Amino acid sequence: MGPKLIEISPLGTKAIKVKTLETDCLIGSLHFHELCELVWIEKGQGTCIVGDYVGVFEDNQLVLMAPDLPHVWQNTADLISKELNKVKATVIYFPPDCLLNLTSDQNTLNFMDSLIKKTGRGLQFHGATKRKVTRILTNLPQKKGVDRLISFLRIIDILSLSNEYEYLAGITFKNPYDEKDNNRINKVYHFLIQNFQTDISLKEVADLCYMTTNSFCRFFRERTQKSLSQSVNEIRVGHACKLLQNSQYSIAKVCYASGYNNFTNFHKAFKQIVGMRPMEYRQHLQDQQKSEKVCVGLI
Repeated sequence: MGPKLIEISPLGTKAIKVKTLETDCLIGSLHFHELCELVWIEKGQGTCIVGDYVGVFEDNQLVLMAPDLPHVWQNTADLISKELNKVKATVIYFPPDCLLNLTSDQNTLNFMDSLIKKTGRGLQFHGATKRKVTRILTNLPQKKGVDRLISFLRIIDILSLSNEYEYLAGITFKNPYDEKDNNRINKVYHFLIQNFQTDISLKEVADLCYMTTNSFCRFFRERTQKSLSQSVNEIRVGHACKLLQNSQYSIAKVCYASGYNNFTNFHKAFKQIVGMRPMEYRQHLQDQQKSEKVCVGLI
């Protein structure tokens, strides 16, 4: 998925565009554009890339991104359940300047300006913030005119005041891509996402780019700030995190379905990326789900 500069129909300085998506399989290209983008994955699981971040997306994910931030959401081949490939999403595009043109109140401008700057790394929201925003997003596509604008501004107000978020891209990330690199990076990411469950050699990936292994390693690290093996592990561990949500799948099954041939490598990579062992992560998910159910009951 090579990062491509894509053009979205002109919105003007104060317009927003709302898009809904329902598909049996989500296949995209790594791309960037001149608009801010709010993505709500209502249903779906797979791999997402935001800047130099590679991870998993899952049901009820809410992410806000700034212009020119490369990103993609794509299903990964699933050996356990094809049902996991289905995706339902709502996306809002809006020019960054539109928020700053709506008011002259300095405090409000400061909050909005701060929000836009932070989205340069991509923000993933959670907790009460996510619950409030997704309730609004559920009905937003059906709204028109002023009602749609009011709902959009309520969303921005909630997000700008929230501290319930995490950054996705690294603090030093800068969009390094140009047209010359597009085809090469496109081939690499597409190959990794489609083949991470098999053995991947450095040479076969370098061959995709018609480069020697040494040249490719330099090229890939310069563009992504990480090694090929690190990127493969991030995709594999992200997939494992998705599978661990279902307690019916044994740790062994998750290990092999994520592309690892032995437990040692799986546990080492998982602990390095996630910060805990697979079984601990599964328990963490179960505790989190119980907590969220309690929170929903209190609202």
